[in-house]
Order: sequence, then C-alpha cells, then structure tokens
Amino acid sequence: MAQYLVIVESPAKAKTIERYLGKRYKVKASMGHVRDLPKSQTGVDVKNDYEPKYITIRGKGPVLKELKTAAKKADKIYLAADPDREGEAIAWHLAHSLNIDLNSDCRVVFNEITKDAVKDSFKQPRKINMDLVDAQQARRILDRLVGYNISPLLWQKIKKGLSAGRVQSVAVKMIIDRENEIKNFKPEEYWSIESIFKKGRQSFDGAFYGIDGKKKALHSKADVEQILSTLKGNDFLVDKVNKRERKRNPSPAFTTSSLQQEAARKLNFRARKTMMVAQQLYEGIDLGKKDGGINGLITYMRTDSTRVSNTAKDQAKEYIEHKYGKEYSGSNRKSKNSEGAQDAHEAIRPTNALRDPQSLKTVLSRDQLKLYKLIWERFIASQMAPAVMDTMTVHLTNQGVEFRANGSKIKFKGFMSVYIESSDDQQKHKDKWLPDLKEGETVKSEKITPNQHFTQPPPRYTEARLVKTMEEKGIGRPSTYAPTLDTIQRRGYVALDNRRFVPTELGEIVTDVMEEFFPEIIDVAFTVKMEGDLDAVEEGKTEWIKIIDQFYQGFDKRLEKAEKEMEKVEIRDEPAGIDCEKCGHEMVYKMGRYGKFLACSNFPDCRNTKPILKEIGVNCPDCKDGNIVERKTKKRRTFYGCDNYPKCEFISWDKPVGRSCPKCNKMLVEKKSKKKAQVQCSSCDYKEEEQG
Repeated sequence: MAQYLVIVESPAKAKTIERYLGKRYKVKASMGHVRDLPKSQTGVDVKNDYEPKYITIRGKGPVLKELKTAAKKADKIYLAADPDREGEAIAWHLAHSLNIDLNSDCRVVFNEITKDAVKDSFKQPRKINMDLVDAQQARRILDRLVGYNISPLLWQKIKKGLSAGRVQSVAVKMIIDRENEIKNFKPEEYWSIESIFKKGRQSFDGAFYGIDGKKKALHSKADVEQILSTLKGNDFLVDKVNKRERKRNPSPAFTTSSLQQEAARKLNFRARKTMMVAQQLYEGIDLGKKDGGINGLITYMRTDSTRVSNTAKDQAKEYIEHKYGKEYSGSNRKSKNSEGAQDAHEAIRPTNALRDPQSLKTVLSRDQLKLYKLIWERFIASQMAPAVMDTMTVHLTNQGVEFRANGSKIKFKGFMSVYIESSDDQQKHKDKWLPDLKEGETVKSEKITPNQHFTQPPPRYTEARLVKTMEEKGIGRPSTYAPTLDTIQRRGYVALDNRRFVPTELGEIVTDVMEEFFPEIIDVAFTVKMEGDLDAVEEGKTEWIKIIDQFYQGFDKRLEKAEKEMEKVEIRDEPAGIDCEKCGHEMVYKMGRYGKFLACSNFPDCRNTKPILKEIGVNCPDCKDGNIVERKTKKRRTFYGCDNYPKCEFISWDKPVGRSCPKCNKMLVEKKSKKKAQVQCSSCDYKEEEQG
C-alpha cells in the first residue's frame, strides 16, 4: 500500500489534517521556513542577477533531517503550506531541500481546514507556482537590500539596534506627518443654531439650514445675530415634508484589514493579537468526539478578497431562513473587491455557517470565542437582506430663514438583527421620528440656541485607523499589516498613548535622515508602485530580476552618497537638573529603545536609572522654558508637572495637549474617563468633539 508524506507549517495544522486523510498519509510540520537568506550577511549577489544565497535556518537542522527521513519512506510527497505567496515560497524551499521534482504535481492548497476541503485539494494537486514564488522572492530580496544596507548606516550614524524597511519606514512617516498636522492645526470658528419646535404636545429638534432655500454657513456671532434678527415671532411654516424609504446594505465578509479594524474597535484587540487568535481558529480546535474532533473553524485569515463560495452562501441561507424567515435572506449580491485585491482565496468566514458561536462556548477560550463570534456574525449579516429605514425631512421657514428637522426609524431590521457595524454601533440606532407634519401648517419654536464651535485637528492614528489608511493607499499587503505595526513599536520609532500612535524623538530623527538620503523609501507613491510591480510578478507579467534591478540602480547611488555625506547624529545626554540619590552625580536624560529615561552620568560606575519621568512633548505653560513630564504619586496616580521643578511648580492632573483654547487662550487638557478621552479647556467651558 502506497504511503504519502504531507508537509505543512505548524504542528496544530498537521494534527488536524492527518485526522482527515487517514492511515496512508503521514503529516509533518516544517515549523515555517526551512531556508532563508543568512542573518550574518546580505546574502544577495547584486553583480550576478541578484542571485539569493539560501541557507538552512539555524535550529532547523533536526526538523529538516526528520523530514528527509520521512521523505525517503514515502511514495509521494505533498507540500501543503498556506495558500499565499509566502506559503508557495515555503513549498519551493522544501522541494529544493528534499529533492522534489519542481515539475511534479506536489503542491496542494486549501482555503479552509475542513475534511471536505482538504480531501478535495488532494484530488487536484498542481505544480509549484513559480510566479508566486518569484513575487515572494522579490519582496524578500528587496527588503533585504534595503534593510541590510541602510540599517548599518543608521547604527553607525545614530545608534545601534535601528532598522529601515520599505513598509515600516512609510508607516512611521505617516504617523509623523499626522502629528505635524495636529501641531500646526489652526482652529476656525463656526456656529450652529438649534431649535426645539412643538406641535401640540409633541416636541422635536431642528437646526438652521440657510436662507431662501440656499445653504448658509455661519462663521461668527455676527452672522448668527443677523439670522436671529430676521426672524419674526416664533411661528414657523411647514414648507416641505419629504418622506422616503432608504435601504442600508450589509458590509461584506471580513478581509484581513477589515477584521483587524473591527476587532480593534469592538473587542479592543491589537492587530497582532487578532492575527494570533485567528491563526488558532484557522488551524483547528478540538470540538470533542461528538462534534467531529479537531476542526478548522474559519477560512484562511490573510486575504484581501471579499469573495464567498456558493457552498458557504447556501449554508448561510439555510441558517438565516430557519432562524429569521425567508424575508431576511439576502439576494446573493456579488461583493466587489477593492482595487488591487488578489482574490486568490475567499473572504474570512466560518467554515460551517451552521456552527453558531453559542454552540462553541465550552470549547473555545474567551478570546477565541469573541473573535469567532465577530467573524461569524459579520459573515451571516453579509448574506442577509438590507435593513429598511423610513426617513423624514421637514423644511420649516420664518421670513425666508429655513430650519430643517430630520427623523428616521427602522422599518425592517434585516441584517441589523445579527450585526451592526462599529461606526453605527456608536449611534445605537435610536429611532428619532417626527410628529405627523403636513405642508402649510404652523409649528412653534420654543427655544432657539446658538452654539459656537471650532474645527478640530485630525485625530492621531489608532492601529485600526493606520491599517485602514495603509490599505486605502495600497501600502503593504494583508500579511504585512500586523508585523509592520509591531516592528515600528519594538524599534522605538513610535509609542502608543491612549491607544493612539505618537512618534518618538528617535523615530523623527531616523525619518529625517531617511527623507534626506533615501526619499523613495518613505515615499507613499513609490511604495504603492513597488507593490503593484510585485503583483505583476505574481501574475506572470514581468520578471522579478527586472523589478529588483530598476530599484537597485538608483538605490545603490543613493547608498554611496549617504555613506560619504551622512553626518553622525549625536543624541546627547541632557542634564535632568537632579542628582543621583545613589552616588551624587548628575542625572541625565538618555535615549532608549522606548524613548527617554533618566540615568546617572557616572555610568558605568553607577547604573542607576529612573524610567518614571516621561516627556509628553509639551512646553510648560507657566515658565515657558521647561518641558511637561509625566510623574507618579506614591499611590501610583499619574499627574503632570514641569521638569524645572522646584523652580517651577506647575502641576496638572489632566494631560496638557500643547495647544491653547481658541476661546480664552488658556491651556487645553485631555480629560480621561474609562471609555473615552476628550480635549477641553482647563479654564472655560470649551470642549472639542470626541474623535474615534
């Protein structure tokens, strides 16, 4: 009887698949890549068509030896790595290491780890797709040429442990650009006028729209006073009533990007955590003998496609019609993929739509259940009928001054019975219906209230917002989002403050150097073009060597110039103004991996450090020449004070934001509660609108 060897990446995946295939199949795990470029050198021969030098990864010798032993006993070897570029590259490396004929049908791929999907994949094995391999190889070589050539320069000129990369450098630049936008933002004044109207005993809200049917902006108090002086009495004519029915379609099933965004908003998951838990759900969970043992619960989680199989649609339809009724079932609308989406496999969805979250409560961990519930609900909702809203708009006039009142209510919940988008979730979908108003009748204005507002600066990037922006701009691909966010934080280029990215001084220094000597690396347009070029390689439209060469010819010249002209950036230790309590020498601010910290100037004889003072990048509003630092009380409560203390005794429980109130010119601070942070004035009643 023939014996077959199947090689996958992880032991969890191997265990699940071996159960499905039966005794003739032995499933082994390669534990990811077995070959890679060497860590000790660039490993790319730029003079010989960028020939990569691959070696066995350190520590993988025993794994490879075990695979070779198993391969000798097998009549046929199948390579079942993940269904993407990197998975194809892993299969290619394994084929080389195990002497598998590249022209043989040795590659099997499946989008979900279920019995049917796995068995079907073995009925149609194929050759290794060299276009996919070349696209991944090109990405790896590009990143190696950038990282291994620029990083040593940064170590030499700035400090050790730094790195540069095509995607990570652009991400840091985006965060810095946003911070500069916020710092340079100048608020502009504008006004609104709101009114409470009454018909009989019923009250409803309306707001100023314009004059004689034309919309008018209110820029000042004088504009408001002019409008109010035009009004005569408190009777308003119902000039027009518009009633209509509006449909709201559900969002498609998740892609990698939309899953990371929604998990951040709804579950408070970081991108890295989302992908880790999704990997567990994909590779298989033991549901117990009664429910079929180990099963993969979701489809592959690295995808930019919103396509869904007909089988999955049929399952969803069966569930929806049984649970809610036929009228709740959708019309199988085709989802449109975003521009540049590869559509190599499906959207992220449950492998069995009939397996609802409630049925998995006893077998999933808390985080697994949360994420599975999110994926399941989003998919089921995507296959449901649109929600139907009744909307009503009323035009109310007095002397040509027009107010408008809007009302809406849910007529048919449709997909909203299962899932509500996170952006909509905040609105809670409260019905706000108006009285039965008819054109030509009169209503009374009970109270008219003018309100002063100021335009708001753009918000800092959260992880979710940064991923969304990167996807919209075409920077990176599904597999790169989480590692990129992780890298820029580990390198100390950015930090998270209230779950929002702020650049560190180190990040700004490195970006300035990159902008001067390697502007294309941090240029969004260049990065997007490079992603397009890599896609062209995957599609077999161009050769990978050509793409590398086009990049390297210009890069090599910039590298040569940088080596000659880049000046050493000395990050000097700043005196902290306090003495070391251990040896009496002066304490200084040093630049560390996660920003500045206090250390004794008598190092290495004295190794005293104090990470308690954290600069927030705001000048002291009292003494003007000091910096505000974060301090802790004895009970570990955070407060903010001047680093010139005791000369300057400025103190604040609320975090200063470095801007002045546009209303009274006093200090703006960030007031925090458990669920939100709001910028408001430390003196007057000015408040900024909350930002997501």
